[in-house]
Amino acid sequence: MDADTDTDADGDPTAAEDACPDMEQELASIRETAAAGRHKEALLLTEDLDSAITAARGEVHLDTIQVREIRGYLAGLTGDPVTGLAWYLHTLRLRARLHGPHSPDTEAAARRAYSLWRTLPPDTAQDTAPTLLATLTETMGPDSPAAKRTRRRSAELAAAPPPAPDHPAPEPD
Repeated sequence: MDADTDTDADGDPTAAEDACPDMEQELASIRETAAAGRHKEALLLTEDLDSAITAARGEVHLDTIQVREIRGYLAGLTGDPVTGLAWYLHTLRLRARLHGPHSPDTEAAARRAYSLWRTLPPDTAQDTAPTLLATLTETMGPDSPAAKRTRRRSAELAAAPPPAPDHPAPEPD
């Protein structure tokens, strides 16, 4: 039994730990489902795993954080990158609490959030930039590379000309 396992006063595993699912088996099932292109089903499996892991280990536990990052990834695959970004920002805050702001794990989480944000359409990216920047500033500091990149990209988006209309204007008669 590892040091992270919860035990009761007699040294036996607690009921919460007994109820914890086999993480590797559950993740393998989620991977197989996602690889088969059934992203919404994989997302539902991940939501169930999140509930079970959180109940067994708590919110600020590496297993919980990893499952929630998978939720973010799968949300993006199901066509909801804004929800995916919200999960990535949530897990960034959790990683900063667990590992500290200068941990390689926290820095990698910041890069994942920024990278997903970069894939958003310009209007959506501009709308979500304040939340991204606030989270990066809170977790990594205002002068962190991720915060600087976000401010720079947000300024570029603000300065860009509006997109051309999707449909050409009707020709005059």
